[in-house]
Amino acid sequence: MDFEEKKMEEKKERLAKKIAESGIASRREAERLIKAGHVKVDGEIINTPIFFVSDKNLITVNGQQIPKKIHDIIIWKFYKPTGVITSRRDSKGRPTVFDYFNDINERLLYVGRLDCNSEGLLLFVNDGNLARKMELPKTKLKRTYRVRIFGKLSEEAKKRLTRGVTIDGIRYGGITIEEENPASKSKNRWMKISISEGKNREIRKLMQYFGCTVNRLIRVSYGPFELGKLQPGKFVKVRKNEVNAFLATI
Repeated sequence: MDFEEKKMEEKKERLAKKIAESGIASRREAERLIKAGHVKVDGEIINTPIFFVSDKNLITVNGQQIPKKIHDIIIWKFYKPTGVITSRRDSKGRPTVFDYFNDINERLLYVGRLDCNSEGLLLFVNDGNLARKMELPKTKLKRTYRVRIFGKLSEEAKKRLTRGVTIDGIRYGGITIEEENPASKSKNRWMKISISEGKNREIRKLMQYFGCTVNRLIRVSYGPFELGKLQPGKFVKVRKNEVNAFLATI
C-alpha cells in the first residue's frame, strides 16, 4: 500500500470538530481559537477552520495537547438561578453558572443558554460535539418553559404563534402554548410554552411582539431531561442508563 492509499484510509475530520469532541471547547469556540492562532497541528500554527486532521496528528491548544475523544458521556442537570450569567466568565464580575461547578474536576460545556433574568434547567455535558448537536434546530429537542406574562394573548395571537411568525426579518418557528388558568382575571398569567429552536430571547421577543411582557421565565425541561424538584443553584448528574437511552435517539 503506497502513501496516498494509507492517507485515504485514515479517518479525517475538521480540526474544530476534533477539538470540540475533546471537550476543551464548543465548536464555535474552537473555530475562534483557530482563527486567533492558538491552535497547532504537528507543531505548525493553523489559522483556518477548513483543515482536516486524523487521530495521528498532534493537536495543541495554547500549548496544551488536547485529550482523546471522550467516550464516557456525562450530563449534568443544573437549576440556574436568576441573576446568574450563562458564561464561563463575566466582564462585569457577576456570578456565572461555572462558579457552581468549581469542585467538578472536568471540562464542562452548557447546552442552551438562559439569559440573566431567566431561570431553570440548564444542561452541562463533557462533549463539545454533543453540546452543539443538542442545540441545533434540526435535532428537534423540545424546550418547555413555565412563563408568567403581563397582558393577555388573543386567540388570534396564539394561532399565529402556533404557525410561526417573522419579527424584524427573523423567522420564528411555531410554538405551543397552554394557559395554566384560562379563566383567571389577573393581568399576570402563567403559561406553559414549548419551542424547538431556541433562538436568542425567543419567548420574550414573541410575547413583546404581541403586546405582553415576560416577568418570569423558568425552563422546566430540555428534550427528555426535566427540572423536577431540583432547587435553584443545585445540580445533579443524570443516571448513566438515561444518558445512554438519550444518546441512542439522536
